[in-house]
Amino acid sequence: MASLDTIIDDFAFLDDWEDRYRYVIELGKALPELSDDKRDARYKVNGCASQVWLVSHIADDSADPIMTFEGDSDAHIVRGLVAIVLAVYSGRKASDIAKTDAIAIFDRIGLVENLSSQRANGLRSMVKRIREEALALAPA
Repeated sequence: MASLDTIIDDFAFLDDWEDRYRYVIELGKALPELSDDKRDARYKVNGCASQVWLVSHIADDSADPIMTFEGDSDAHIVRGLVAIVLAVYSGRKASDIAKTDAIAIFDRIGLVENLSSQRANGLRSMVKRIREEALALAPA
């Protein structure tokens, strides 16, 4: 999977929204497959027009654990958005995740303004869920 820095650099290089759209789809294609046992209601993200699943993992048992995430969608563009969300959050401490607003990053690269309102709402639902899970694990 591409790092967040690589994704931001690639978006800066791509001038045309159609090229950016294709790039998001390519990011989704590179996302590892989610196993069938994780494609159920426990992991489904509510508020998304497409089906989206997010699975969180805690990498350690510290007071501020590192969290990693898996995700998938049944829609190509949304799968790419999942890949970007995972690049923003996966592998970071819960307290950092809780403080990081991925929507601001998406705004900075000009992604949110080019999404349909349904996709933008789904993106917000993914971010909200990840941040809430992190907040529950972060130190007070």
